[in-house]
Amino acid sequence: MTTLRSLAFVVWLYLSMALFAVGLSPALMMPYRQAMWVIRGWSRFCLFGLRWIAGVKVEFRGLEHMPVGAALIAGKHQSMLDVIAPFAVLPDNCFIMKQELMPLPFFGWFAGKTRMIAVDRSAHSKALKDMVRQARARFAEGRQILIFPEGTRTPVGAAPDYKPGIAALYRDLACACTPMATNSGVHWPAHGFRRYPGTVVYEFLPAIPAGLKRADFMERLEERLEGASGVLLKADSRLVSGQPT
Repeated sequence: MTTLRSLAFVVWLYLSMALFAVGLSPALMMPYRQAMWVIRGWSRFCLFGLRWIAGVKVEFRGLEHMPVGAALIAGKHQSMLDVIAPFAVLPDNCFIMKQELMPLPFFGWFAGKTRMIAVDRSAHSKALKDMVRQARARFAEGRQILIFPEGTRTPVGAAPDYKPGIAALYRDLACACTPMATNSGVHWPAHGFRRYPGTVVYEFLPAIPAGLKRADFMERLEERLEGASGVLLKADSRLVSGQPT
């Protein structure tokens, strides 16, 4: 049953992507906020299908800590869902993405229109400087910049490997950083098409204040983000029941 429901959701996901991207493509010729409306609408439509087709509910916690103006958010990254779900609640989300996704029809076009931060990770130090430059511009526009410190999706239980990008943004933007924990990989794994029923939680944590030294900041961020995500994993009914991830 899980396999059939997962396949049905995958069909829903890609059909909805085509419906919104193609059907609402005139938004690409309007101011960027209209294009953001399309992305936010698709995000909520996707979460609706995820719940009613695959049996996966998405819950947002710690909304009192969720920033609404210019902000830096560091999220645990276990699933593709981590890129989709935040648009449902953040008022003006801007995430950091791979440059190679930009040429993709519709997806890349909407990402470009809404001024997402595209980075060529093969450029190394130049990529870091370019990311910081773009982030500075988006921050000045009052947007919430979402970065995944590990740089890529990591399976549940894998050892964390935080990259220097988050520290560079924290230093250059001179702002607080809000961690966002999750257990998403239990129900939408980093790889494969199967979705497992249960509740995915995204939890905004109290912000780490600005002005800390790099080592202190990185230590606090990893401790809080991994700790809170670990708590969510331990409380997850699917893991508690002993089902594999």
